[in-house]
Amino acid sequence: MDIKQFVVDAFTNEPFSGNPAAVCLLGELLPAETMQQIAAENALPETAFLTRNSDARYNIRWFTPDIEMDLCGHATLATAHVLWHHLDHPQKRIQFSSNSGVLEVSQKDGRYILDFPARKPTPATLPETIKKSLDVQPVEVLKSRDYILIYEDEEQIIQLSPDQKVLDDINLDPGGFAITAPGMECDFVSRFFTPGRQIFEDPVTGSAHCSLVPYWAEMLGKNKLHARQLSDRGGTLYCENQGDRVLIGGKARTYSEGTIFVEVAANA
Repeated sequence: MDIKQFVVDAFTNEPFSGNPAAVCLLGELLPAETMQQIAAENALPETAFLTRNSDARYNIRWFTPDIEMDLCGHATLATAHVLWHHLDHPQKRIQFSSNSGVLEVSQKDGRYILDFPARKPTPATLPETIKKSLDVQPVEVLKSRDYILIYEDEEQIIQLSPDQKVLDDINLDPGGFAITAPGMECDFVSRFFTPGRQIFEDPVTGSAHCSLVPYWAEMLGKNKLHARQLSDRGGTLYCENQGDRVLIGGKARTYSEGTIFVEVAANA
């Protein structure tokens, strides 16, 4: 089977920045084991697999090199970019059926806008192993899918260096933990870590903003928020709190286009 694949950098318009995702265009869904093997072979933060739904929606699934994810922002944004930029998708909105329900992507002001479910975090106790891995402790701990660790300022987010070896035995599937603080030139900043996985720090994590945006909207008293993720690659997100939904906007650029070859029968 020949599979068309694009690699797209999401939440950026600069080369070698943002979060890279592979987008595989399928005629029929492959077995989950095969999709996991492709994602592991790609060795990117996420690989999205896209099929066309009978009701004119698309089906989307996301895999890291290790596991299937319940929700992924940057690979969804990358997929929408491929559909509009390379495949001339005619509609102004795209709907994806996913493990997190129906997700919609639109375009506005030169950005792709993800319409995702809000996941407002609630107070939580930090696992002892995560606590031990941190050279500076947070002032507040919250949790939804991911742990959300609140810090006082952006410099702490830049300087923090979690001990990966201490975290190797933790399993937070399908999530991780975000560290976040008010930003100096934006509303808030963050970084995101996935203990025990091949890619320890995720470059730009759209799904984590399903929790970060409701928190910071309440703390800052505003619903439209400009965010930066401060990984080595970095990324910019333009967000809006809408109660039970979160809008997450950003740009994307194609890095590569090609074909992969898989010797397996398609299987729904």
